[in-house]
Amino acid sequence: MISRVAQGTAAEDFALRYLETRGLILVTRNFRCRVGELDLILRDGEHLVFVEVRSRRHDRFGTPAESVTRRKQQRLLRAAAFYLQRQRLDLPCRFDVVAILQTGNEAQVEWIQDAFQLT
Repeated sequence: MISRVAQGTAAEDFALRYLETRGLILVTRNFRCRVGELDLILRDGEHLVFVEVRSRRHDRFGTPAESVTRRKQQRLLRAAAFYLQRQRLDLPCRFDVVAILQTGNEAQVEWIQDAFQLT
């Protein structure tokens, strides 16, 4: 059985390849700070895109995208603000979710652009 950490890393790798084939460019991954973690940070044209990757093996308790709760969104927003301040960046940004449902050897991918907003 694959560990949760290994499953998370594999999902992030898969999501990164998926997004790169759609023209996004990796800036950094697994950015950690005292207020949270950002799975992937990419460029999409002039936008900086903060991506939360979620994967599940079944959807009995909800889809992977549904697991990005309001509380998690707030943590991501704070971590992104910290990243922007630390890097001294003033770019338009958005928050995307890549939700991966792994059933057997198949994976269903849902890329939600602008999944939530700065409020």
